[in-house]
Amino acid sequence: MASQTRLSLSVTGATPRLVTTDLIVLPVFVDDAGADLAQWNDASGGELARLRGNQEIRGKLYETHWLHVDDANWRCRRVLVMGAGPRNQLTLERTRRLATAAGLLARRQRIGRLALVQRGPLDRQACAQALAEGLVLASFQTDPYKTRERDQGALREAAIIADGEEKSVTAAAERGVVLGEATNLARGLSNEPSNLLTPRSFAERAHELLANRGLAIDVLDESRIQELGMGLMAGVSRGSVEPPCVLVVRYTPPETVSDAVLGLVGKGVTFDTGGVSIKPADGMDKMKHDMAGGASVLAALHAVAQLQPPVSVVGVIPATENMVGGRAIKPGDVLRSATGKTVEVLNTDAEGRLILADALWYARELGATHLVDVATLTGACVVALGRTTSGLFGQPASWVELVRETGEHAGDRLWPMPLFEDYTELLESEIADLQNIGGRAAGAITAAAFLKEFTGGLPWAHLDIAGTAWADDATPYQPKGATGVAVRTLAELTLTSGRFPATT
Repeated sequence: MASQTRLSLSVTGATPRLVTTDLIVLPVFVDDAGADLAQWNDASGGELARLRGNQEIRGKLYETHWLHVDDANWRCRRVLVMGAGPRNQLTLERTRRLATAAGLLARRQRIGRLALVQRGPLDRQACAQALAEGLVLASFQTDPYKTRERDQGALREAAIIADGEEKSVTAAAERGVVLGEATNLARGLSNEPSNLLTPRSFAERAHELLANRGLAIDVLDESRIQELGMGLMAGVSRGSVEPPCVLVVRYTPPETVSDAVLGLVGKGVTFDTGGVSIKPADGMDKMKHDMAGGASVLAALHAVAQLQPPVSVVGVIPATENMVGGRAIKPGDVLRSATGKTVEVLNTDAEGRLILADALWYARELGATHLVDVATLTGACVVALGRTTSGLFGQPASWVELVRETGEHAGDRLWPMPLFEDYTELLESEIADLQNIGGRAAGAITAAAFLKEFTGGLPWAHLDIAGTAWADDATPYQPKGATGVAVRTLAELTLTSGRFPATT
């Protein structure tokens, strides 16, 4: 994987005029009456007040204006005023996005150092973490294979100007750096061309990224997959010349507060043609990111190793290609899962649920007591929720709600979907225990219902990120390409083990 520029981030309690940097970013609200704006107006020779007075600066979200600092006592000569919207509508996610938007704008101007002023009514620690995450996200390079001059410069240094420097604020920002870097790690993996990221090279990258971090890493090769009876995983991989593997990563905390073991399962299809049920050519190039769920699990464990939560975690990533070939599975074939359940394959392009089923079983075999799987699973979820919200399914309601709350705090929108038994009936096969699709109606739900059959009744949540793993259009805070969705949710979830529902 091509290298990325690592952002150096710090927190300072110094007065803004004493901060040495190339650019200071000042968030301004629509209804801003902050007394602290007076120093900025004085520094700009009254320009800030003039622009606000004639409505050139209104505080509208992502609105930007450049100010020159006239005061010779200031070390920084440029200020970027960025609209933050109404003060009472400021959230952690909006804070995170504002930081990313500021960083991306600085990069377009080839500004390599900036400082961002922490303002607003939010908790200072949570705000500092969100700002740090956003700034690190802005440092991500989306074009690592370009050999000519890039359109954007590198963001190398950033500082958060806090209202008084405290250890707790610095610690929160450091956690934000860890989570931001993990998100960028997942983005980098998801952006990789599939000729460079095969199942085996995915496992090799995992070793490189997680080495010497106190994690136990194991890779199940094709023979071990067969020995374990993971027939669904083996079946999907048959059409490819690239051998499959199952990546297993385990985190054991220095001290535990419970016997819970969080099992994270991520779909790792490094390229998906659809198999014999082949996809249309238009847009197939994006199927290199069909391993985004696996990338999110891997990146979350990268963060977990640094956050050191008091709960054991096991990650299982089934990695394979889904290709057309003489040995590929065909519609009508029957496969036997590791649980012993048989599955009639009616559509080979519904392969994600097949490999996840065996992976969920294996996570249980490794002792998982609570499960979360993440996958770019269904186009039906994109139809239902668009590209701003991931589908959330699972059991029991308390576990689903904990995952949803964690996602909201982490900046991942998750929308709970129904999972009534009626949907499972749509998966009944005439010749096997299950069929792998349930028809056009409720496609995202029947896919989740299929996975539920392999969870052993444990607390389980399924995140369908088909619509959110990839951004087709750029926004002020998100360039086109992989988003790293779910990484922060999974990592932050490990810090909530005291709220995990009891298992019987």
